[in-house]
Amino acid sequence: VVGEGAVVEAAVLESHVCVGKSATVAAGSWLFPGVVVGDYCEIGPRNRLHAGCVIGSDGYGYEFVENQHQRVPQVGNVVTAADVDIGANSTIDRARFGSTFIGEGTKIDNQVQIAHNVQIGKHCLLVAQVGVSGSTEIGTGVVIGGQAGLAGHLKIGDGAMIAGGAAIVKSVPAGLKMRGSPAVEMALYNRIIVLQ
Repeated sequence: VVGEGAVVEAAVLESHVCVGKSATVAAGSWLFPGVVVGDYCEIGPRNRLHAGCVIGSDGYGYEFVENQHQRVPQVGNVVTAADVDIGANSTIDRARFGSTFIGEGTKIDNQVQIAHNVQIGKHCLLVAQVGVSGSTEIGTGVVIGGQAGLAGHLKIGDGAMIAGGAAIVKSVPAGLKMRGSPAVEMALYNRIIVLQ
């Protein structure tokens, strides 16, 4: 299904793909079966979106009003740059305002969750089951191991490396290696483990 006003360039759309209204899919992209691209989202050139991934689902935004959780409209979109890969059953939430952004050459594995207004730089690697909370900014060349979780509104510097299963609860300077829950510098973590 291709929605009203959507633009699909010379791309491959396999079975059961849904492209929302006013969305764009740039040339050279390949959308595998069951992919959903939400309204107004923009898929860059030569992207590969694997089976079942959802681009542009609502951001998780609620306000507690009159003793109940009221949904806050999420009116932004998702924009992916060129040469982005997104693994099977991964989800990238649309921004509350503005855009959730995935930078050029970034590769996202299966079952990864990217929350609203996250900004990911160029040539990053996010391994399976990583979760990134809202409005976190990830620099260029960052590697995040499987099942790592990042709290919201953090800044992860260029070239940082986060070990699998790490819980990142504060910003990480460029080039630092982090491990553990809550995460600490990897050298310190290794010394602590030796002493146990």
